[in-house]
Amino acid sequence: MTASTVEPAAARTRAPARTVPYFVPAVVLAAGLVALTAVVNPGFLAQGGWQLAAASALPLVLLAMAEAPVVMSGGGGIDLSVGPAAGLISVLIGGIVVPRGVESVPLLVAIAVGAGALAGAVNGALVTGLRVPPIIATLGTYLVYTGLATRLMPTPGGAVPPALADLASGSAAGTAGVLLVLVLFAVAWQAVLRTAFARNLRASGSNDRAAYTAGVPVAWTRFTAYVIGGAITGVAGLLIAAVLGGADATVGPSYTLVAIAGVALGGVSLSGGRGGLLGAAAGGASLFLIQNLLSFLQVSSFVLQIAYGVVLLVAIVANGAWDHRRAREAA
Repeated sequence: MTASTVEPAAARTRAPARTVPYFVPAVVLAAGLVALTAVVNPGFLAQGGWQLAAASALPLVLLAMAEAPVVMSGGGGIDLSVGPAAGLISVLIGGIVVPRGVESVPLLVAIAVGAGALAGAVNGALVTGLRVPPIIATLGTYLVYTGLATRLMPTPGGAVPPALADLASGSAAGTAGVLLVLVLFAVAWQAVLRTAFARNLRASGSNDRAAYTAGVPVAWTRFTAYVIGGAITGVAGLLIAAVLGGADATVGPSYTLVAIAGVALGGVSLSGGRGGLLGAAAGGASLFLIQNLLSFLQVSSFVLQIAYGVVLLVAIVANGAWDHRRAREAA
């Protein structure tokens, strides 16, 4: 067998790593978990069952999506503050703004998105302006946002307008609202993918030195990634208030590590440069489905935490193996 024969064969065996989209494993996993849940719990697909689950899953799905642009930007990018920021925004909406008579949903969305973008800008400024390592910068804001939320609302309470309450009810109106949110994000992200920012984001995450040399504004790109992630976090905070029917300052931090696990499970490269919102959304949905299935089986919360840890470790190992293979093929 000649070398010319061996090389095409090797190329054919390596092809799947280049041709299979990054998000496919996570989407397949999510679909499989839906099927498994439907078998174990026949009521899951009953009228109101899956709609209620979809509404409950949406904040986690959005927070995984919020983490994706930051991780894709490279440079060790990560945002530990997404959970507390969403929790703070839910307190702002459900505990302060709505009880003071503001019930216009478009206005509440604008307030939530604006507050989230501001939180993201703070993180982005710390990382790109002051050169604070992302894990340190966002750990600091994690603590700040957690403390602010507790200070503003020491005990659960508050309210949300009926239009937001419908999102968590499993009603037809709520289902339409959940689908509308997902469609709007899908359309917005598709629009972003057609801009120079998307190319710059991937270039910065893949090799920031080469990107900078080629004229890519790496610092501005990473700053923008934090702002976009913050804006998505704002919507997640609004939906947390909708699910709770008010606000609870203690729920936000619990979302952080699960959101990061969702990004890893969704095939987003933890070293940057590869990924997108679809994979992160599928990863977040998969984690929610695992939680939902184990809760139905009445598994203890300790086992649930172990399951999250195992899934995260497997996702990180698989993620690293995929990156290593891509790097080897590019060499």
